[in-house]
Amino acid sequence: PSERDQNFLISGAAGPLAVLKIANPSDTEAILAFQHAAIAHLARHALALAVPTVIRSRSGDAISSIAGADGRTYFVRALSYVPGSCLADVRPHSRELLRGLGARLGEMDRAFASFTHPAMHRDLPWDLRRTGRLVEHLDLIDRERRRLVEQIVSRFQTTIEPRLAGLRASVIHNDWNDFNILVATAAGEDPRVVGAIDFGDLLHSYRICDLAIALAYVALGKSDPIGAASEVVRGYHGSYPLDELEVEVLFDLMRGRLATSVVMAARQRAAVPDNAYLGVSEAQAWQLLESLETMPGAWPRYAFRDACGLTPCPKSLVLVRSLEQRRDEMGPVLAPDPRAVRSIVIDLGVGNAEFSDLSLSLPPEGGSHEEGGIHEAAARTLTGLVFGAMRQAGAQLGIGRYDEARLAYRSESFRRALFDGSSWRTVHLGLDLFAEPGTPVLAPLDGVIHSFRNNAAALDYGPTVIVEHQIPDSTLSASGDASFFTLYGHLSVESLDGLFRGKRVKRGDRIGALGDVDVNGGWPPHLHFQIICDLFDMEGDFPGVAAPEERTIWLSICPDPNSMVGLRRDALLSDRPAVEDLLARRHDHIGPSLSVAYRRPLVILRGYRQYLYDQDGRMFLDAVNNVPHVGHCHPRVIRAGQRQIATLNTNTRYLHPLLTEYAARLTATLPAPLRVCFFVNSGSEANELALRIARAHTRARDVIVVEGAYHGNTSTLVEISPYKFDGPGGSGKAGYVQTVCMPDPYRGPHRGQGTGPRYARHVAEAIERIRAEPSSKNLPPNHRDEPPPAARPAAFFCESLLSCGGQIVLPDGYLAEAYRLVREAGGVCVADEVQVGLGRVGTHFWGFETQKVVPDIVVLGKPLGNGHPLGAVITTPELAASFATGMEFFSTFGGNPVSCAIGLAVLDVIRDEGLQEHARRVGERLLAGLKDLACQHAIVGDVRGRGLFAGIELVADRETRAPAARQASYVINRMRDRGILVSTDGPLHNVIKVKPPLVFSPADADRLIETLDTILHETPAQPA
Repeated sequence: PSERDQNFLISGAAGPLAVLKIANPSDTEAILAFQHAAIAHLARHALALAVPTVIRSRSGDAISSIAGADGRTYFVRALSYVPGSCLADVRPHSRELLRGLGARLGEMDRAFASFTHPAMHRDLPWDLRRTGRLVEHLDLIDRERRRLVEQIVSRFQTTIEPRLAGLRASVIHNDWNDFNILVATAAGEDPRVVGAIDFGDLLHSYRICDLAIALAYVALGKSDPIGAASEVVRGYHGSYPLDELEVEVLFDLMRGRLATSVVMAARQRAAVPDNAYLGVSEAQAWQLLESLETMPGAWPRYAFRDACGLTPCPKSLVLVRSLEQRRDEMGPVLAPDPRAVRSIVIDLGVGNAEFSDLSLSLPPEGGSHEEGGIHEAAARTLTGLVFGAMRQAGAQLGIGRYDEARLAYRSESFRRALFDGSSWRTVHLGLDLFAEPGTPVLAPLDGVIHSFRNNAAALDYGPTVIVEHQIPDSTLSASGDASFFTLYGHLSVESLDGLFRGKRVKRGDRIGALGDVDVNGGWPPHLHFQIICDLFDMEGDFPGVAAPEERTIWLSICPDPNSMVGLRRDALLSDRPAVEDLLARRHDHIGPSLSVAYRRPLVILRGYRQYLYDQDGRMFLDAVNNVPHVGHCHPRVIRAGQRQIATLNTNTRYLHPLLTEYAARLTATLPAPLRVCFFVNSGSEANELALRIARAHTRARDVIVVEGAYHGNTSTLVEISPYKFDGPGGSGKAGYVQTVCMPDPYRGPHRGQGTGPRYARHVAEAIERIRAEPSSKNLPPNHRDEPPPAARPAAFFCESLLSCGGQIVLPDGYLAEAYRLVREAGGVCVADEVQVGLGRVGTHFWGFETQKVVPDIVVLGKPLGNGHPLGAVITTPELAASFATGMEFFSTFGGNPVSCAIGLAVLDVIRDEGLQEHARRVGERLLAGLKDLACQHAIVGDVRGRGLFAGIELVADRETRAPAARQASYVINRMRDRGILVSTDGPLHNVIKVKPPLVFSPADADRLIETLDTILHETPAQPA
């Protein structure tokens, strides 16, 4: 479809070849030649952007002509077909995609800067320089909406037109809209801009107009249109830097394009009522215009300046400089003067568990943990902590830092909609001064009362006063923009008595007094003091915290209040490590073989229940870390460890009741005869010990393991872990290791009913190989002149559900038959429960129980201590006796009292909170939802799991089952962007694994399913 031309797609056997274009009769041959010269110029610049090329006729002409039935002459030409999807048809519009869009447009405009043509000066109604002429057509728009366009046109005529002469000009595309921008959507890759079409509106104009047009279309349909537009500006500026004047007029030109769009749609609808394409963006354009009208006028300018690396709010530079020069002239904001009393910094940041726990563990009345927030009880507890810390330090004043990310702001009022999701507002924009209720609040500088209000909602400011000041000796005075504001929040109700707008206050005048928790929004008594450069026409209220994504903008609008308060600066510095700095330091000091998760690494400072929080307070639903089995930082587990480490922590050579109590409690969950425990520090250490016990008992050396298995990171365990020795950097299978086919009902050679025993036959074949060629025959005789190890398996190691193998649920009967075969051959059966034990499978406490077997040795790790390093080997008295060869086994920290106390607490929580049954119920809900997704998305080849242990296998083709590893990587990174942490696993790296803490809720399961559904719609199985 087109506004002006007729377009026809010419296809051959191999697909689209060309576009035949019949030009509008109003387009001269010179105009068409101008377009051809422009695209040829772009091709010579070898941009990272595909554009059409001219296909000449058989006679060598670029432009031909035909006579129409109406007697007029029409010009005809052919252009090459440029592959790709229209931006309008691609979702999501990620930050990376939008930055790339801006970068490609910047490259095009940079190339056009050196291009001229005789026909480039055209008179087009879509030329933004003609925005003022839209008034000629306003009668086509209904009266209510007409007002919006009139305002845009009026501002353009009075404010923008006089400044146009100072803008850079060149040839521009002039129609960089979402139907003319082509995007590659290759499977498993982020969408990226690869092409541009439709040069029909090409003309000579101001360069910035190209960007303004692009922003108008990118912002359509976005919940945060300026956030999306800013990413385009960021990319454009990186390719073709903007000057300050261009940034200043950009938003008005963007609105001018939207106004032009709706006016032109009205004109064209009147002229050609049957062409739906002419109004394709009209409804969204009106919605965007109405949305932008309610936005503070300066916000887009600040956001665009920030995207270009400029100070977002220029006034803040003048203000900060002026305040710093007059620092000694400032009066106190409290009595007594904060500069003259002993103070202490109260760390309310993400990483301080003492204070952040209150906002995480105590939900509002009738609320849930997902809602968070501080209710009255938590506020009073927090008050006790703050003032207790002050008393302990002998301080009269507590200080809460500026530019500090906090977890306290968890109610819905602190949620900020962004174009690519939502974010909590966590970054504190003021300075908190904690003092007793009734403490006088003073004006540090002359001013007038601007506004006041009792913001009485929970977690709000309570009584608030805003004072207006003038920047002393400001260079802004001539423009009338020398005002700034100070905000005083959390006052007493009486502080508002007698106030009126315009009331003068002198430095040192009393503004009010601090309120208590029952009137100040539910916070500990303190003054929230904030400097504001631009109040955005608000009265009695202003945001006191900002979304991390908009941090630099808000910190510019609200500069550091300490420039007026005058406290020691070194004590107020916020410790916020930059991702880049941490990566660099990690590179310098940590081995490169230790990987980092996700393409955008996370700096995680806090965990609670099923959530992790990064350094900016962003919340992530943890659906993959099974180590915190009963939830991150479970209070009962923490208290158990704290109590015991404050009492005693020593080794097992001393008697201690916790060791035997824990062993008894743990073995009571297991079937007989598994009654003997060895405690260590990790699953790797436990598997190493299990192998030693098996070899001591069997006098054999050979080991049978499953393909794709991983059992630990010691040298020996890497040798028996195909996941490692067959992977990158692996040295292949050792002579004493036999691998057997992974019992994978989806991808393996045996499928359907009764496959368990058939897969177990591979174990029988491994046993025969050991008998025929035992690895022990080449061993030297031992020093006790005993016979060499027997030609039989020492052990069969198998996870009860295969984790690194791809979240595989073993087919029924597999372990029963495999164990029978191994035991008949004289070997020992080892169940690796590091990933799936302690109730995770829901129906049973241990994974091996789902196979109706009892192993000879059970290996435990990871979840046993909920993150505390604790592992265990549990075996039978017979095997334990075989291991007692005279060589002592001793693990310095294994089984210490602290570990045992923590292990007991984990068992208590699983029992008391019913987490096994919870895992069964939520797991059934999760798997049912995932299987529904498999019915909707061809890329999902298989869904499997038990309880809260699930795998989603992605395939490029369901018939061939070709793995979709790139797509899986894309999915987990997009899930991370949407606030959910999952990961990939499996030998082919195409299985999305879900192994959350057992407190994972039904709502969490629903959120994961809904988010995964959205992202799978973005992820084609094969390239588009």
